[in-house]
Amino acid sequence: MFKKLDKLILKAFAGPFLLTFAVVQFVLLTHTLLKYLDDIIGKDLGTGVLLQLLFYFSILIVPVSLPLAVLLSSLMTYGNLGEHHELTAIKASGIALTRILRPVLLLTTGLAIGAFWFNEKVVPKANLEAYSLLWDVRQQKLALDIREGVFYNGIPGYTIKVDKKLGENGDRLQGVMIYDHTQKNGNATVMLADSGRMFTRFNGQYLGLELFKGHTYVEQPDARDRSAASFIRQGFDHNVVTFSLASFGTQRTPQELFKANRMMLNITQLHRSTDSIQQALLKERTLVPRQSNAYYSYQRFDTLGRRDAQKVQDWKVPAAKLPVPTANILQQAANRARNMRSFANNTAERLTNLAKDSALFRIEVYRKYTQSVAVLLMFLIGAPLGAIIKKGGLGVPILVAILFFIIYYVLSIMGEKYGKEFVMPAGLGMWLANIVLLPFGLFFLYQAYNDSGLLDLDFWRQLPRRLFTRKPAAG
Repeated sequence: MFKKLDKLILKAFAGPFLLTFAVVQFVLLTHTLLKYLDDIIGKDLGTGVLLQLLFYFSILIVPVSLPLAVLLSSLMTYGNLGEHHELTAIKASGIALTRILRPVLLLTTGLAIGAFWFNEKVVPKANLEAYSLLWDVRQQKLALDIREGVFYNGIPGYTIKVDKKLGENGDRLQGVMIYDHTQKNGNATVMLADSGRMFTRFNGQYLGLELFKGHTYVEQPDARDRSAASFIRQGFDHNVVTFSLASFGTQRTPQELFKANRMMLNITQLHRSTDSIQQALLKERTLVPRQSNAYYSYQRFDTLGRRDAQKVQDWKVPAAKLPVPTANILQQAANRARNMRSFANNTAERLTNLAKDSALFRIEVYRKYTQSVAVLLMFLIGAPLGAIIKKGGLGVPILVAILFFIIYYVLSIMGEKYGKEFVMPAGLGMWLANIVLLPFGLFFLYQAYNDSGLLDLDFWRQLPRRLFTRKPAAG
């Protein structure tokens, strides 16, 4: 019986889980792409590059999608069982709620372990591929866009102006002007044409301009007399000019330059980097007293004379009116004070940056654990709550799931920010969302186990009395 029950529950869970996971992946992937839309649009990247970006970003959002998918699917699964009275029938046969939750709990535990492995092994490599490719996309020029009446200098060494573009594809041109700067002597070569045609060659690697009825003007300076120059004018009825479009292609940067980033490291590498930063921070702190000694000096006041020393101590006489030795010492002291302040500010900034780097690396370590544990936490919230609400489908479960996920997301962002800004320890900040939501999950589990209804008004009316009424002491 138990095996049939497990199969029934797992089958009821599988469908909603796959559906919600796909929907959440699509929504989060769309959100991610919108963040980088300005870097992608208008660059004619090609299908291959776009598919690579979609694939890598789909991998990166799996750790975020999985907890929400588990929350939604567990709510829907046990809500459907409760709505169709199947949950009541199973309980009536003497099976406890914890036994009903066990098959999905075991599956969710496997998902949490898989999520940790995924975060440790797959996500760093996907981060390296995704963000190195995104860097190259950002460096790439916008696609060729020659507009009417506007000087276009996107092709290295040339400036092109077209008066009008005709035809369905805008490939027929009128009034073409081309400045050739490849000789690095200004606008020495200019080409004018009444009309022309624009096309690409060799699979888009080159741009061709076929020009009709025009002239080429070339200025040739005199090597002996720079002020003197000769002009050459050459007419043509038909001419073809070819431009290289190599600068518009995606040039891949070596990935070794990105491997030191914390997002591209696994836990062992993150711990190693954190230890290195901590050692550097400790060394910097040790050197501060020794380095600051150079900004201090000592002067015996009795060498100035008793009267001048008293004036310096009382600080009642301007430095300009003191004798030269006294004024020099005051000027030196002021300079040393300014230097010491600059040294202190620079040292404090350097130590703060090292501490922040250490916190950022530790945050990445904790993230791999917290996102995995969040899968179990969302099941602990969703499954009992679905059994209490007894509503399936895409109505109430989605609203409840979105509410708790927003709380989890806000607490996660807040805790990470507090960890980066030293408001709280990095570990506590990253575990904040799980710590806050765990009591809710345990409370829902207790209420579901005791068949208590959270939506009943009587429950909320009696809750204060249960909390604040003392039980009489035993005899």
